[in-house]
Amino acid sequence: MCTLESKETVIVLAGTKWQIPLVKKLKEKGYKVVVFNLLPDSPAFSYADAYHIVDILNYEACLKAAAEYAPNAFMSDECDIAVPPVAYLSEKMGLISIGTKMSKLYTNKYEMRVFGQKHGFDTPAFFKCDIIDEAIQTFRAFGKKMIMKPMDANSSRGVYSIACEKDIAEHFADTVGFSKTEKSVLLEEYIEGTEFTVDGIKTEKGHISLAISEKRHYAYNENIACSLYFSYKNDRFDYEKLRSINDRFVELSGLPFGLTHAEYKYRKGKFYLIEIGARGGGNLISASIVPLVTGVDTYDYLIDKSLGKKCKEEISILKEYQERCAILKFFDVGIAEGIVKEIRGKEYLNKNRNIVEYAIYCKEGDRIVNAADDSKRIGFYIAYGEDRKELDAVIHETEQAFQIIVE
Repeated sequence: MCTLESKETVIVLAGTKWQIPLVKKLKEKGYKVVVFNLLPDSPAFSYADAYHIVDILNYEACLKAAAEYAPNAFMSDECDIAVPPVAYLSEKMGLISIGTKMSKLYTNKYEMRVFGQKHGFDTPAFFKCDIIDEAIQTFRAFGKKMIMKPMDANSSRGVYSIACEKDIAEHFADTVGFSKTEKSVLLEEYIEGTEFTVDGIKTEKGHISLAISEKRHYAYNENIACSLYFSYKNDRFDYEKLRSINDRFVELSGLPFGLTHAEYKYRKGKFYLIEIGARGGGNLISASIVPLVTGVDTYDYLIDKSLGKKCKEEISILKEYQERCAILKFFDVGIAEGIVKEIRGKEYLNKNRNIVEYAIYCKEGDRIVNAADDSKRIGFYIAYGEDRKELDAVIHETEQAFQIIVE
């Protein structure tokens, strides 16, 4: 057994709960793990061999801190804002990287739109606006509902539906405040239609779209998901076509390797690219759901590739998994705000073999309100079935057995 000092070292950027599975996987594979994040109570810190309190967007501070550990790789997952610093720091220290230019394409929503339009992908009409007056004039000229987004934020922070000029006046400052590197907003056409997510992996053999979900949103906010239903096929939508579109984007982009997470909307026979990131889907989509419905452990590939190890470059969805379905379901109490009176059925969540993960972010006596962004939801569960019929039965049973009572 090698000593801690002799192990290869990986620095993981961002120490949120969503990086914990990656930290655990790295340690299982025998690596020393150091986590960088600004918040002193970052959840992933307690799972690492060491941690460093540093702003991951302060590249020079990260470089100085990293020199203490002589890392063999920088990594992250399920976190958009970590993609550029991982790429930059890896390049600066002579390590394997997707490249800073590539990281910008996959995090800057305007750059992403321009690239998609140039290469013939169906995209919403879009406009970059630097000041509030420009945004109001753009909306006025466009003449119909739009979406306003930060240039490079995540978790639906600062994303608003724009139905009138007053909405821009009310939300512009908040939206631009979430833009990390460029203080502008993206105004884009609102696409009415069903939304999908696509998680994939890029290897030397090309890109393969692994897991597709059909997405549903809360009635009170059409920009925040309440469920994602994962299946290999869908009788109402052409998933093979969607896989082909998604694979083509990634391969045209030149992304050398890594995980991807994309969002599309379907309208009148076309899949419109909403956005795509060079990281796996959040809320354990990457860490838990993708392997659950495909049989593919994408972290094995990501880790080995980032460290220059020999990798299996031929990746495919295992045939025996193609009937399996899964759901990521966020809790909904049905009222805008109130006090949690009772949480019923936690023992059911613990005992049901089809429920593989769950989290509850409230307790009895808490005041809760409708979520303002993805990070403010009150909890979730992940369940699977060997086919749609089994999963649908699990969902129905769970809705009856587990309830958060709010008054």
